[in-house]
Amino acid sequence: MSDQTNSQPPVAWRYSGDQMKRWRAKADVSREKLASAANYSPETIASMERGVRRPTSRVLDVADELCGAEGMLSAAKEFLNRERYSPRAQDFVDREKEATSIWWYDVSLVPGLLQTKGYARALIDNRIPPLDVETVEERIAGRMERQSILTARKPPVGLSFVLYEAVLRAPQVDAEQLRHLLEVGRLRNVVLQVLPFERAFSDALMGPMVLLETRDHERFAFTEGPFASGLSADPGVVSRVTERLSMLRTQALGPDESARFIERMVDSRE
Repeated sequence: MSDQTNSQPPVAWRYSGDQMKRWRAKADVSREKLASAANYSPETIASMERGVRRPTSRVLDVADELCGAEGMLSAAKEFLNRERYSPRAQDFVDREKEATSIWWYDVSLVPGLLQTKGYARALIDNRIPPLDVETVEERIAGRMERQSILTARKPPVGLSFVLYEAVLRAPQVDAEQLRHLLEVGRLRNVVLQVLPFERAFSDALMGPMVLLETRDHERFAFTEGPFASGLSADPGVVSRVTERLSMLRTQALGPDESARFIERMVDSRE
């Protein structure tokens, strides 16, 4: 997935922003003064105080000093630094951490678990509206951290990925990313398949789908669109996603043939 399962900003954003506003009012520090000192626009400070945007470490430190908060505002950084995922992604990531098996299909993007740092940066650093630099770096770090699921779990997590050919032909996918897919595909607990253009069917074009199963045998289905996402444990939804993913795996190239497909793409770019 890329990174709206949860339409509300994280509580830590809202609480720290509200505290910053309260301390600023108590110290009679204008929003414009804080904005100037922290090198942000007053509108950005206002959005942080409302909890719409994540208060950055720099803003909290500057506000702490200007308002004489004696470390009370700066202390929020520890909690905000844990918010490495967008509100849209947080529920999914929490379930991903519990998963013993994951089936994943993507129609437009390389799944986060398979991304190189360069590819992740190309996606995260080109959002509209843009993210601030600190948030970009934390989102990238969070995405790289998630990839420990590939090799660090014992017993290993079973991972199955099907990528539509369009994913591999996107301009952000360079030879390094293709080689990384080949490397991950060689892991014993990973199955990586490619769905070529000529094998696509209507359901394959409807968007990403993920099926997760936990050690307690709970199953969750995740579907994603450009402005809304959904994580569901409803048996009917899980059943439909399972059926579609099974069909996609059947229609896709086998793992060996998929590896050769990607290898030819690497050769053509070098």
